[in-house]
Amino acid sequence: MDEKMQIATSELSLSPCPFGRTMREKHFLFAPTYTPLNHGSFGTYPKSVQKRFHEVQALSEARPDSFVRYQCPKMLDESRAALADYLEVPINEVVFVPNATTAINVVLRSLVYNKGDVILHLSTLYGSVEKTIEYLRETTEVDSMNVAVKYPIDDGVLAKRFENAIKVAKSDGKVVRIAIFDTISSLPGAKVPWEQLVQICNAEGVLSLVDGAHGVGQIPLNLSSVQPDFFTSNCHKWLYVPRGCAMFYVPQKNQHLIRSSLPTSHGFKPLPQEGRKEIFNPLMSGPSTKNDFEMLFEFVATLDVSPYLCITEALKFRSDICGGEDEILRYCQNLATEVAQLAAKEFGTEVMQNKEETLTKCFMVNVRLPLTIGNEKGGIPEQDTYTASVWMTSHIADEYDMYSPVFAHAGKFWTRWSAQVYLEVDDFVKGIDALKSICERAQKGEYL
Repeated sequence: MDEKMQIATSELSLSPCPFGRTMREKHFLFAPTYTPLNHGSFGTYPKSVQKRFHEVQALSEARPDSFVRYQCPKMLDESRAALADYLEVPINEVVFVPNATTAINVVLRSLVYNKGDVILHLSTLYGSVEKTIEYLRETTEVDSMNVAVKYPIDDGVLAKRFENAIKVAKSDGKVVRIAIFDTISSLPGAKVPWEQLVQICNAEGVLSLVDGAHGVGQIPLNLSSVQPDFFTSNCHKWLYVPRGCAMFYVPQKNQHLIRSSLPTSHGFKPLPQEGRKEIFNPLMSGPSTKNDFEMLFEFVATLDVSPYLCITEALKFRSDICGGEDEILRYCQNLATEVAQLAAKEFGTEVMQNKEETLTKCFMVNVRLPLTIGNEKGGIPEQDTYTASVWMTSHIADEYDMYSPVFAHAGKFWTRWSAQVYLEVDDFVKGIDALKSICERAQKGEYL
């Protein structure tokens, strides 16, 4: 390999940098006028990771066959090793997929369902995942059960409600085949007592599938001690990796349940049948010491896997520039708490919080907006809540060059904010001013 085509060490400065505006201007790629209050949806990555991203793509195009067939598998192993070390799990239990939704589909579509089987989930489940369940209800014999959740809710109440749902299903003669729940729900952006729910599943003999889309890089996971049956998380949200990249964790004891990737890859091993010849693998890969699960996800159709190969650079940025995981966690949680309280005071409303104060033990907060839902003067009729939410969110983006999602939950309007190392209080003050103005306009019916 030519020396000039080797991936070079980043020339960008990797010295520690203060959080806030200095971090944003020096290390991130935002437009100067943009106020990024919604890291949670799609994330972003710093300049040093972008450089690595482009270097990998250039290396791929220099010798496409050599890269895809020989170099890329080795580089994927290096990325998996770095991520496994970060997660403190064995490397042969972690693979990459493009996003958490893909991993969830892999699990749900791998299981074999019988009449009476049930998929249990919380009502705050991410929309596309719930639609996947609906598709399976249409095409298999499985049914679903919904555990109603309205925030704010105490962890103990949610856990008890979840446990009771399993017991009710069993008493009705049903089998809860698998339960799906978040680490942190999407809308509202609230921490879920997922560790307790995994424990309940283990005690009740129910498979646990944790949608940790907002997990890795935002909260401690401790997967080896919590022991979920399946866990996935988007690295492109909170870990500073380019889109799309997600980790998919399956302990060895459950890997036999994952029959196929999505789509089915060259690593798939059909069940032996007399007289059937082995299916030729055009990649012509040599012998490997990796297990079937690892091989299943090593090459899943032709895909730009460059984001997968940025893990090491992202972790280096978090360590060298940000000062490590504890510093990131401390700054972002403190900032989220401070700006949520400030906004609630300015709006004359409240922060979404439970008695245990666990909903905000993450980098996302939800603040109630100064709008009422109802037919009284200045209120938003219940049938208009979605229309009004879409109008407010899009107009904030268009007119204020920021993104602050507005949504209705439990009869109230809220906005969800994401704290990050590149933000400071003044950024959220801009958000407060924009939301005040847009709420006043919504009260006058401008959304119609």
